[in-house]
Amino acid sequence: MKSKNYFSKFALAVFFLVLGFNAKANNLQITGTSVSGTNITFNIAWENSWNASVAPANWDAVWVFVKYQDCNTNLWQHVTLNASGHSTSSPLQIDTVTDNKGVFIRRSAVGGGNIASTAVTLSMNLPAGTYNYKVYGIEMVNIPQGDFQLGDGAGSYTYNNVTINSTAQSTGLTAATLNASYNNSVPATFPMGYNSFYCMKYEISVEQYADFLNSLTFDQQKNRVVTDPISAAGSYAMYSGTALQYRCGLSIVTPGSNGAIPAVFGSDATPGTPNSVNDGQNIAMNMIGYFDVAAYLDWAALRPMTEMEFEKVCRGPQARVAGEYAWGSTQATPVYSNALNNAFQNNETASVAVNNGMCAYNLNSASSIYGPMRVGAMATGTSGRLSSGASYYGVMDMSGNVWETVIGTYFLAGTTYNGTLGDGNLDATGFANQSTWPTANTTSNGVGYRGGSYYNVSPYICTSDRYSIINAGISRSYGIGGRGVR
Repeated sequence: MKSKNYFSKFALAVFFLVLGFNAKANNLQITGTSVSGTNITFNIAWENSWNASVAPANWDAVWVFVKYQDCNTNLWQHVTLNASGHSTSSPLQIDTVTDNKGVFIRRSAVGGGNIASTAVTLSMNLPAGTYNYKVYGIEMVNIPQGDFQLGDGAGSYTYNNVTINSTAQSTGLTAATLNASYNNSVPATFPMGYNSFYCMKYEISVEQYADFLNSLTFDQQKNRVVTDPISAAGSYAMYSGTALQYRCGLSIVTPGSNGAIPAVFGSDATPGTPNSVNDGQNIAMNMIGYFDVAAYLDWAALRPMTEMEFEKVCRGPQARVAGEYAWGSTQATPVYSNALNNAFQNNETASVAVNNGMCAYNLNSASSIYGPMRVGAMATGTSGRLSSGASYYGVMDMSGNVWETVIGTYFLAGTTYNGTLGDGNLDATGFANQSTWPTANTTSNGVGYRGGSYYNVSPYICTSDRYSIINAGISRSYGIGGRGVR
């Protein structure tokens, strides 16, 4: 999501610096932003949208939220929207949420294709003051309520063959039902995936993580990167050295100043001028760990996914297949980051012939010259589920690319998670402030990983494999990323 300063406006004795953001996964664009009173108006457009009346009978949407900066303190905070007073026009509709931390914008009728630039106005609940604003958008996919099958019986590290239905979600599940060797009992408060929710269509990208960092204080930034924010311009943020590692181009564009002024971050995969067209802004963000992912999701008013929800997103209501991947088949075609067209650009694609189960996996090498690909790189306007490696509901890269950070049921600490949503704000040191999310800095804090990464082989990228739930670490790694749900 590349920031653009469109204009500043004086209205109602308040000065507004208004910025919109572009995200290239499906060419999501938020432009032409303006403010009048407590209303903020912008244009939104994205490609390859859908609202389907037949299976999987779901839709995509954009989660839109707003941040404001008090010009007296320079601190960015999350805007709480009003419950009503929003408007848009065909082909879009606005769905509000109960906590008013953002809105879902989606197709209002059955159909598919590109969404042309359409005006949206949101009503903000803010006191009078002098503020700057930023509008953010994250592409999401609706996951409908319904039964699904858990586990596939392949290998040692899977759930037993269990059906998650309304009874399971309302009464809970015993460890013996799930897999006595690898589980605690799971209470009804744990999000099992039966109820409807939204899932991010793509993994967090380098550009999205940079946008997140750029709204934090200096002290908050220090805990969300490896390199001190006071370091020189051009320094890579998640590791030392001057050579690109693991395709993660997150870098310091403007150094911060000793706790007073935060740094400005961007992407510089091809060192020189940051945020150029070949700087890897849309590569899946790696080199992070659970606390980084959790902070991003809290800031975006989302929440971590559970490992049960992970299987629902992948499999949907279809019957389990032993050893299947996220696209519902045991077929897989490995794609490596040294065999790409338009490397590091927003149209980066695999240079190998299109085949079933296209997936960044099987590298089996920790060499720092390799890494994840652009989020959604296997999908085109005409690709199907098998060729694009999509999940049943149209979520991309659930197998391979980077590990999905999830809340698991192996450790007791994970089963206490109840799906509390992020509130859009972090604590003073840059950590998620949700007390019901795992907070302990231990390997038994309930956090794990699903779906494998670009360097993993089977069975780690399989839908039901739980090895990295049971044997998980919590440190940052070149294979770990994540996405959120709501």
